[in-house]
Amino acid sequence: MKCIKLLVVAALISVVSGMARPAGRIIYPAPEQARADIAAALKTAAASRKRVLLDFGGNWCPDCQVLDIYFHNAKNWPILDANFVLVHINIGQMDTNLDLASKYGVPIKKGVPALAVLSDHGKLLYSQKNGQFEAMRHMQSSSVTDFLVQWRPQQPGCSAVMLNC
Repeated sequence: MKCIKLLVVAALISVVSGMARPAGRIIYPAPEQARADIAAALKTAAASRKRVLLDFGGNWCPDCQVLDIYFHNAKNWPILDANFVLVHINIGQMDTNLDLASKYGVPIKKGVPALAVLSDHGKLLYSQKNGQFEAMRHMQSSSVTDFLVQWRPQQPGCSAVMLNC
């Protein structure tokens, strides 16, 4: 009987530690990778007629972790995957890749995560200027859905309100 209780406790600890793990996920690659990742994304976007979505943040940032969870949920992932090439740009401790943030009109001092949208040819279409997602952990997944639908490229025969088009 003690053995069964011990196994149950071990299983619960395993489950709880697995649930806690998402907050420590590595989303943002090494900061020095950013330029190469953007160049590769632009090449892919041009070939696939998608937009490039730049996500400025850090692995230490809980709101960045939540944004990534929302990006990959069942409602948002199909929209993201069909319309965007996602690039995670590591800003270190808000002291790295600031030149890229500036280039794409993202004021990191307003908070992260912060997004910028580029055309398939690299033209800046939009950048978050007021920390719109910096409190993502207090926002709903639908905020991300609305953003993705608003900034995806227009497809022939699709309306702006259709989610899976």
